Amino acid sequence: MAKKETKKKIKEKKPKKIKNPNAKWYVLNIRTGYENSIKRELRQRVEATGLEDKILEIFIPTQKKIVIKKGKQDIMADKLFPGYVLIKMELDAHTWDLVKNTEGVRGFVKTDKYPRPLPESEVTAIMKFMEVEQPSYQSSFSIGEAVKITDGAFADFIGSVQEIDNSKGKIKVLISFLGREAPVELHFSQVSKL
Repeated sequence: MAKKETKKKIKEKKPKKIKNPNAKWYVLNIRTGYENSIKRELRQRVEATGLEDKILEIFIPTQKKIVIKKGKQDIMADKLFPGYVLIKMELDAHTWDLVKNTEGVRGFVKTDKYPRPLPESEVTAIMKFMEVEQPSYQSSFSIGEAVKITDGAFADFIGSVQEIDNSKGKIKVLISFLGREAPVELHFSQVSKL
């Protein structure tokens, strides 16, 4: 009889959550569009210098949005504050230098000579806002814009945008039908720009 071999589940090592009572949240002004790469760069520099106990978290606030391109829906993470990153750190000379001398970081958002920490309540509010269940739609349409209906009973009709409902992903288009103007409610995916 052959022995049964049991498979051991390999657990991924999760980074230890380091606690530092002196760490506060700060806002960094960074080069817009480079949020993720600057976050990676900061994380690498923190690990290389051994300052994990002083710089605890680097956070890019995002929210899920439904984007419609060429009639197809796609869910993407939309940055809530482009050009800004939140960082939880203990501010001292070493951490100040590390952050300020990272390429792409323009500096701390501050009100006086030194950066002012962000209240914990504001960070909590941002995190709760990010957890909204239903992603909202993001449209590239504007009121009064001429569009072409691509699907449904009014396919190939041309009309103008009257209303946009980003929460439902609907658009109201005014078309000329039987010699009269008539509003038609459509989904974003049923309409394209001219």
